[in-house]
Order: sequence, then structure tokens, then C-alpha cells
Amino acid sequence: MNGSVLFIHGGGTGAYAADRALADSLQRALGAGWEVDSPPMPDEENCPYPEWRAVIDARIASMKGPVMLVGHSVGGSVLLKYLCERRSTPRIAGLFAVASPYWGTGGWNWDELALPADAAKRLTGDWPLVLYYSRDDEVVPFSHLALYTAKLPRAAVREYEGRDHQFGEDLTDVAADILRTATRKA
Repeated sequence: MNGSVLFIHGGGTGAYAADRALADSLQRALGAGWEVDSPPMPDEENCPYPEWRAVIDARIASMKGPVMLVGHSVGGSVLLKYLCERRSTPRIAGLFAVASPYWGTGGWNWDELALPADAAKRLTGDWPLVLYYSRDDEVVPFSHLALYTAKLPRAAVREYEGRDHQFGEDLTDVAADILRTATRKA
């Protein structure tokens, strides 16, 4: 096996089913040597962070080798918050957040997912942090990207036109970044 990916879907009714196409696209683009784990998260309608964190902890613990984290929408926000809370992340090989809402001043309000003031300091390491946004996202405003880049200056940014919130159900670009990361680490 070449590597492991934990894909965390977005929030809201039907989010797991809607994001299944993204996880499948990622699996196809990475190929048979990769394991893409896409678990249904508890109570997707309300996205209770402590319950999602427990699932993430368990899944990472069960995966082999370094783990690439991919989150779509709320899933990306949850993974950012998750890594801010983990002072040591030796098993994490990268975080790739797609169309993730920003929680806090200037963005949306949900204190549970707001990043701490020192998020940039907490998200250090030699693993990539990549943010993907489409200008025509009808769910998460494109302006949330600027809020994240101000808070997380180390983040690499991928901007798109015409990909919408679901990125056209195509995460080939995310897979390419994962493969580049894996090649550099090998």
C-alpha cells in the first residue's frame, strides 16, 4: 500500500451521501495502492465536534503508516480544529481542506469550530496544509479563503473557477497534491 487517507465529509442532512462521490473520486485518482477511509460521521445534521473528534481519533489509530487528512466543507473545518488541539501529530502527513467555512470574526458563527488565536503556531510542521476554494461556491463564500490565509499564512492555496461547492465531484487536484507529498516523503 502506498498510503492512507482519512476523508471527512461535510455537515448537514445528506452530507455523507453527497460527499461520497468526492471520496470515490479521490480513491480513483490515487489508485489501488491507496486506502481512502470515508466514515459516516455521527449526527451529520448538527456536527457535534466532540463526537466527530472521537471518530477521527479512532480512525487514525486504526490506519497504517502516515495519514493524509482530507476534509470537505465542515469536514475541513473539523480537521483544522482537530489538529490545533493535537500538540503532537507525528502520524499526520498532510491536511487538504476543500471549501471549508471559516468560523469566527468575518466568517460564520460557531464557537465550537472557531480556531484558536494561535492556530498558525499550533499548525506547524513539515506536512503540507492546502486550502482549495472555488469562486462560484454557492455554499461557502470565497471570502472565507482570505480569512483562513490571514490566520494560517503557511497554507498553500488552490483557487478555482466553475467548480462549485462540490468541486464538480472531482478531487483529482487534491490527489495530485497528496501524491507529490508522498513522493517527497519517500
